[in-house]
Amino acid sequence: MPVFKILVFLLLLSGLSDNPPKDKKSFISPVRIPLSLSANFAELRADHFHSGIDIRTQGVIGKEVVAAADGYIYRISVAPGGFGKALYLRHPTGYSTVYGHLDRFVAEVEEYVTDYQYGKKSFTVSIFPPKDKFSFRQGEIIAWSGNTGSSTGPHLHYEIRKSDSEMPVNPLLFEFGAGDNIEPILERLAIYPLGRNTRINGVNTVKKINLAGGHGNYYIPSENAITISGPAGFGFKSYDLLNNSYNKCGIYSTELKIDNKTIFRNIMNEFSFSESRYINSHIDYESYIKENVRFERTFLLPNNRLSTYRDVVNRGIYNFTEDRIYHVSLEIRDVHGNLSVLKFNVKGSPPDARDNTETGEGLVMMPYSRSNRFRAGNIAVSIPENALYDTLMFRYRKEPPGTGMLSELHYVHDRTTPLHKPYSLSIKPLSIPAGKESKLLIINLRDKNTRIPLSGRLSDGFVHGQASVFGMFYIGIDTVPPNVSAVGFGNGADLSGRREMRIRITDNLSGIKTYEPFIDGNWALFEYDQKNRVLIYKFDPGRIKKGSNHTLLLKVTDNRDNVTTFTTDFRW
Repeated sequence: MPVFKILVFLLLLSGLSDNPPKDKKSFISPVRIPLSLSANFAELRADHFHSGIDIRTQGVIGKEVVAAADGYIYRISVAPGGFGKALYLRHPTGYSTVYGHLDRFVAEVEEYVTDYQYGKKSFTVSIFPPKDKFSFRQGEIIAWSGNTGSSTGPHLHYEIRKSDSEMPVNPLLFEFGAGDNIEPILERLAIYPLGRNTRINGVNTVKKINLAGGHGNYYIPSENAITISGPAGFGFKSYDLLNNSYNKCGIYSTELKIDNKTIFRNIMNEFSFSESRYINSHIDYESYIKENVRFERTFLLPNNRLSTYRDVVNRGIYNFTEDRIYHVSLEIRDVHGNLSVLKFNVKGSPPDARDNTETGEGLVMMPYSRSNRFRAGNIAVSIPENALYDTLMFRYRKEPPGTGMLSELHYVHDRTTPLHKPYSLSIKPLSIPAGKESKLLIINLRDKNTRIPLSGRLSDGFVHGQASVFGMFYIGIDTVPPNVSAVGFGNGADLSGRREMRIRITDNLSGIKTYEPFIDGNWALFEYDQKNRVLIYKFDPGRIKKGSNHTLLLKVTDNRDNVTTFTTDFRW
């Protein structure tokens, strides 16, 4: 890297970082192949910020994963979702590293985990080995990359955390070979009216503008002159490109200036898992739900407590009340110091006297800073304090039940308003089939074809559950047991030439709760590939006799306690 660019980068970091790492060369790359990233730190995801970086593994599983620094394993996690198979290493520098979506561990760790799973009779485990059980030197192989858990393709999810708090830190603040010289891309600008009398080009609605330019310099096309009267905020749609990757990744920092004065900054050095859901107030959630487009706000909703914001004046909201030209500058950077700038002018004007206060029958004001309750006939809603990001004018309506519904269809506000915490939802069924009380559940109807089941219980004539979104809800019933079938073989098949057997398990509504597999009467370790709805048994001559006939007995239970028992004979 040229000396000038190094100096610029260091100056940027000194101005943007609160506590940059003292030793940026503590870690090496966790893979032995050329480093290529498909996702970076704090990338915008559904309900959370990405807590690490995703490293490409050349489209395959089985690449060597090494310890990024000297350390010991303090946690091993195996789960059907999330990080799948994951290792957690603690290092003497005060940091820990996480390696997720692994295919398998080194032999001694693999044997240790397998014995633990058999002891617990569970595929899903979280193990905390003694400090001196598994130690590795920097660069030693600890595992092989995979596609386990919620991964949508082969890759390594890699994190660096502060050991004392488990707080994820941006791995790209450290120097381990992930270079980048491409400026972030700015695509669109959004302008939000934040007062009932605010006018943006004469109307009290959000204005979105496609941007022009490139190579770090962006502008608003001349036909999009902007006039604002009253308080307003800005948002933007952008992405970052990394060297040796075509994936659209997240940006590192944002700074908004008006008349050369900073009123908002955001820096993605670190965040805690407990605040990751604030992403739903960081973005324009309504645009995300309606258009599947994420605009990042440069202003804060009243109950947005994300810790990454800096130098915020009046929550990033600016009151355009003077009859003059305002000069606006939006600067976005990646972690390597590459900068893109959008500059534009706003024509201010005196406030409009018209009143746009939302009124209407059925609206209920719900302040975000207190708990709120609503009840109407066959529904009750209880929203805890600080579950809302802003004071809400709550709406409710209902429709007669449709096919398969045991209650009215309840419209609980609308899907485009985000929540930070779940709320209690109680719905009274209009009828209950005799003896089927335990099979009732609340269903969130996302669209005509998407039903999301919520856990719930019947009490006092209502089904009570927890919901984390607003939207359409009704009472349904699940009396259908899971479907279980062998993949690629039939009863009595000879599987002697195979290394594994696969059983597909699916459920039509409430979802799989448990599965209990036994071979020849003994519990057997079947890995659950949740995303593909498949159980996988890897034949183990140390646990079943080779060259013999065997019987598999599999009991699968869904979340309404409907049970399917599957039996098949095979030879191996």
